[in-house]
Amino acid sequence: MSFLVGVLTFLLVINCLLLILLVLVQLPKKDAGAGLAFGGGAADALFGSGSGNVLTKVTKYSTVVFLVMALLLGYLQDKAQRSNGGSATDFMKQVQQKQMQAPVAAPAPKAASQPANSLLTTVPATAPAQVGTNSPAAK
Repeated sequence: MSFLVGVLTFLLVINCLLLILLVLVQLPKKDAGAGLAFGGGAADALFGSGSGNVLTKVTKYSTVVFLVMALLLGYLQDKAQRSNGGSATDFMKQVQQKQMQAPVAAPAPKAASQPANSLLTTVPATAPAQVGTNSPAAK
């Protein structure tokens, strides 16, 4: 299945490049613009004066092939993802199974003394300041 997806992806890229070339080579309706700038006159020399009909038909067929291949690739990718258990509920079940298999390690016991540069230093307990009219700071 993976090989088929790879081949179809390669063919889709080739088809995209062909579509780009076909659109750029076609002559615009008023014989001016990007088609003429990118070699629209070469199509007349290569396919003859009625090349607009040939290029139009090839562009239509190439567009249909592009659409069919894009839909087919989307279907194959979705099918492959579902067969591999790609849904969110299956993923959550797998995570829960892994958590049950490997218990979380207990935290290491705290050291008896904390280092001097620790951010969590102990503050000596002091008597709270009295708040009110009798406190010396209020006078």
